[in-house]
Amino acid sequence: MFNLKWKHLGLTVVLLLSLLLAACGSNDEDAGNGNDDGDDNEVTESVSEQLDYTITGIEPGSGVVGSAEEATEVYDSLAGWEVATSSSGAMATALSEAIANEEPIIVTGWTPHWKFAKFDLKYLDDPEKVFGDEEVIKTMVREGLEDEKPNAYKVLDQFNWTAADMESVMLEIQNGADEAEAAQNWIDNNQDKVAEWTEGVEDVDGVKVELVYVLWDSEIASTNVVAKVLESKGFDVTITSVENAAMWESVATGNTDGMVAAWLPGTHGDLYAQFQDDLVDLGENLTGAKIGLVVPSYMDVDSIEDLQPNE
Repeated sequence: MFNLKWKHLGLTVVLLLSLLLAACGSNDEDAGNGNDDGDDNEVTESVSEQLDYTITGIEPGSGVVGSAEEATEVYDSLAGWEVATSSSGAMATALSEAIANEEPIIVTGWTPHWKFAKFDLKYLDDPEKVFGDEEVIKTMVREGLEDEKPNAYKVLDQFNWTAADMESVMLEIQNGADEAEAAQNWIDNNQDKVAEWTEGVEDVDGVKVELVYVLWDSEIASTNVVAKVLESKGFDVTITSVENAAMWESVATGNTDGMVAAWLPGTHGDLYAQFQDDLVDLGENLTGAKIGLVVPSYMDVDSIEDLQPNE
């Protein structure tokens, strides 16, 4: 009788354990099917959330930043977004760090720029054309330069090159070369083009020329190259970096001789409208420039409209 009772008790315990194990297995299956609140059911943050609805910009007042700010008003997908301004150098640093960590980032970008030679990047489609179509870079000089310094005028008037030319100088500077050294290296390797810029230009003896530029990698490259070419013809050249508005004003008022850094029609459009009657437009020195919102190619977003508003 004693053994029989224990036998029945043992069977009962085994049955209870079996039921408990079955219940646990069922819960595990439910978790795998997404029927609980486990980690597998967490919602992944969108790209917009990961970016905290922020576009990394450059200097406040620059045309590409102004267009980016306008885009936050035009596109529903950018409603509530912020354009964080800093500098072109700080933007490039933030972009480099994000790419090193394969993190998302959206920056205000432009071409030519060394970042396109170094990284795999893409522009976000801009169906509303807030950033415009292709831009050109023009040369502007002060009134009276042609009469007072005709040989400097001729070099500036004949200066033109390609985006690939500019990017090669920019990338060398980014990789650690001195700005003037990188400019001279390009000149040494492109004597045919330089000969076109200096055709008909007479040598001078220490005639002073002052050029201004904004501290963008593109304009650092172009201004240093032009300065070196002018120096090769005997000019005493000074190059001075200033803010966008000051660059235009200094040429328009005759305080400096010229610049090769006028991005039009979008980037410097408002400044051109303000000062165009007081300076001389020598035309394009580079075509095929572009501005817009730029992201690493590994990001799964192709258009501004693919983003999400900050609601």
